[in-house]
Amino acid sequence: MMDQELIDQLKRVLTSMEMILPKPVAKVDWETVHAANWRRHSFAGSLEPVPEIESIHLDDLLGIDKQKRVVEENTRAFLAGYPANNILLWGTRGTGKSSLVRALLYTHASRGLRVIQVDKDDLIHLPDIVDEVKSQPYKFIVFSDDVSFEVGESSYKMLKSALDGSVYAPPENVLIYVTSNRRHLLPEYESDNRGAMMVEGEIHHGEAVEEKISLSGRFGLWVAFHPFSQDQYLEVARQWVEKLCTKKGVALEWTTEARSEAIGWAQRKGDRSGRIALQFASHWVGQQLLSRGGAA
Repeated sequence: MMDQELIDQLKRVLTSMEMILPKPVAKVDWETVHAANWRRHSFAGSLEPVPEIESIHLDDLLGIDKQKRVVEENTRAFLAGYPANNILLWGTRGTGKSSLVRALLYTHASRGLRVIQVDKDDLIHLPDIVDEVKSQPYKFIVFSDDVSFEVGESSYKMLKSALDGSVYAPPENVLIYVTSNRRHLLPEYESDNRGAMMVEGEIHHGEAVEEKISLSGRFGLWVAFHPFSQDQYLEVARQWVEKLCTKKGVALEWTTEARSEAIGWAQRKGDRSGRIALQFASHWVGQQLLSRGGAA
């Protein structure tokens, strides 16, 4: 029999191990769960279900009709079992890149669409993530939001390999959608252009630029989200005012004063985007209704 001192020592070891190891996680029931997050633990990770998905409609995303059409058509082809592309949604913050992916899920979850959100640093676990779902009868978008890399990062290499399909390729029921403020997902410096050269009248990029283009170029679709013009911003703000008023069952006139306030709001924020337009509309409608009805 083991002496008491050894037994106590083994108990301490087991207690320490229990504190380090992740708690057992039940398999995700994809019939009832439409979205999950990949959570990294001490030695691995697991899929954790998102209990409810945001009820955002495609019609709620204003000023980006072309982008919506391109991304939804690709997603519908994917759901139908037809060839479809991985997508890089890039551009100005607040223009609806990540909201578009959430709206697609809300719209098409009943058709079998599912979304797995993965932090940029956890993309190294892509093989483990897709192994969890490759035999499922659903279509999965692995979604990574606000991605930016430095060359050489492990997650950068894994994503590049997955998109290229040369070493590791996701199964047919998985696509990768990534959002970024950077077109090439990597910082770009003036010094990158020093290696460029002219060959028979054509510009050939240097190695630094080629490396940066090589990752984004592996996405089948680039969908660009550009800053709003002032007219576009004002139109989106006006539409949001109408939507919020309809929701509340009231009518508010879009006046010259409202337009001027919307311009001032964007100037103070230093940005013109769908997000800023919604923020202004929420503030303006709320204040107008408060002045009509008095303090609550």
